[in-house]
Amino acid sequence: MASGGPGKMTFGKLPLGKISLSKIASGKVRHGAPWEGADALPHAAEGGGARVDHLVVLGLVPAGARVLDIGCGDGSLLALLRDRRGIDGRGIELSREGVNACLARGLSVIQGDADTDLANYPDGAFDVVVLSQTIQATRNPRVVLEHLLRIGRQVIISFPNFGHWRVRSELAFRGRMPVTEIMPDAWWETPNIHHCTIRDFVGLCRLIGARIEHATALDARGRPMRFSMPWWVWNLFGAQGVFLLRREDAGP
Repeated sequence: MASGGPGKMTFGKLPLGKISLSKIASGKVRHGAPWEGADALPHAAEGGGARVDHLVVLGLVPAGARVLDIGCGDGSLLALLRDRRGIDGRGIELSREGVNACLARGLSVIQGDADTDLANYPDGAFDVVVLSQTIQATRNPRVVLEHLLRIGRQVIISFPNFGHWRVRSELAFRGRMPVTEIMPDAWWETPNIHHCTIRDFVGLCRLIGARIEHATALDARGRPMRFSMPWWVWNLFGAQGVFLLRREDAGP
């Protein structure tokens, strides 16, 4: 982040456009869920029981877009985007069980590994590339993110925030690796190998030249955080982050 610490940021609608990380660090960018006000925030019931982070992604994907969902699991997000946005969707999933579940939903999904297979995709092959709750489980997050920015005109990434206060308290006061709603696995069986905080992720975006166009924090109950606060509070109380990115050198 910029020297002297980040400025105060306001949650709300973030206008699309050429928004640099220096503006985010200085507090000149409004950021938050891509809905106009608190009353417009989505509820799980509106998405047929969909996860709220999936509803945040839904609000970021334009209708009819070509979408690649990497680490798509059972296909619930792809199916939501297909049904609500009419996307032309494709997916990559590491587990055979996940691929089978996606095929049962009528989705176009192949078995693959984000760490090894993304190099085979051409530049600009998709309008939107989604990596939901997966980047922390990749072997080389920086390389994966660079590939995403090359493959897609826009990239949507969500991840658990290891800087959340419950995570910090488990380590500080109990000396134990945390088990929470967003990180439910014990340390010996978790797929997560590269934990990061929201601030860590923003730093990686700056390092590789990614432009943040939307950023949303969800609290421990999966609700978008709706009120003005300093950046460090967002990093402390946001259980997960959802980011919309574009290459810094990309056009509008």
